[in-house]
Amino acid sequence: MPTQQQVETIEEFHGMPEEFQDAVRKIVVSHAVNELYGAQVFDEPAIALAPDPYAKWLTCRVAMEEYGHHVRFKELGTELGVEPKAMTPENKTPLSIFEFPLSSWTEFCVIKLLADLGEVLQVEDLIQCSFHPLRNLARITMPEERFHAQFGKDFCMDLCSTETGRQGVQDAIDRYFPMLPAFFGKSKSQNNEIFRKWGIKQRRNEEMREDYLIQARKVVEGLDLHLPTLQKM
Repeated sequence: MPTQQQVETIEEFHGMPEEFQDAVRKIVVSHAVNELYGAQVFDEPAIALAPDPYAKWLTCRVAMEEYGHHVRFKELGTELGVEPKAMTPENKTPLSIFEFPLSSWTEFCVIKLLADLGEVLQVEDLIQCSFHPLRNLARITMPEERFHAQFGKDFCMDLCSTETGRQGVQDAIDRYFPMLPAFFGKSKSQNNEIFRKWGIKQRRNEEMREDYLIQARKVVEGLDLHLPTLQKM
C-alpha cells in the first residue's frame, strides 16, 4: 500500500527518508532530460519541416512549451539538490523513443500523435503525487501535453485527407509505434514499486502500458488506420 504522507514543501522534502528523496529526484531528472532532448531532436527541427506559416506557428508553440517543461523540471530539480549538469542529455541517457531520425513533417505529426499521448499518461500519473511541488508541476504541464497530442491528431487528420498522405501516416506509425511501449518501463519494476510505496506515482508500469495501447489503438483507428503488431514484452 502507498505511504499516504503528503509532502507539501521543499523544506519538508529535505527532511524525508533518503528513499523518498531519491525517488522524487529520479522522476524530476528523467522529465528534465527527456523534455529537453525531445525538444532538441523532434520539436525544434520540425519547425523547418512544417508546410505553411500556420503549421510553423503551432510547431513553434509546441517547441517553446517543451523547452519550458525542461526549464520547470530543472528548476525543481535544483531546489531538490540536483546539479544542473545532471539534468542534461550529455549526463543522463534519454529514453529510447527519441532514437528515431526525424526526416519529414508526417513523421513529426505521428510522433506528436503517439508519443505525446504516452506523455499525457505519464504526467497524469503525477497529478495526485504525494510531493506537492511535483504534483503542482504536473498539473501545470498537463494542458500543454494534451495540446501537443491534439496537435498530432489534428495534423494527422489533415494528412489523411489524401491517399498519399494516408499512406505516409500509416508508414510512419508502422515504423515509430513499436518503439513506444518501452516508454512505460519494465514490468514489475523495483523503481516503480518504490514510487507507488511513497505515493509519488499511482500506477504500475504494466497498467499504464496496457492503458496506452488501448488509447493509441483507439486514436489510430479513428483515423481509419491501424497499429502494427507488437512483439510481446
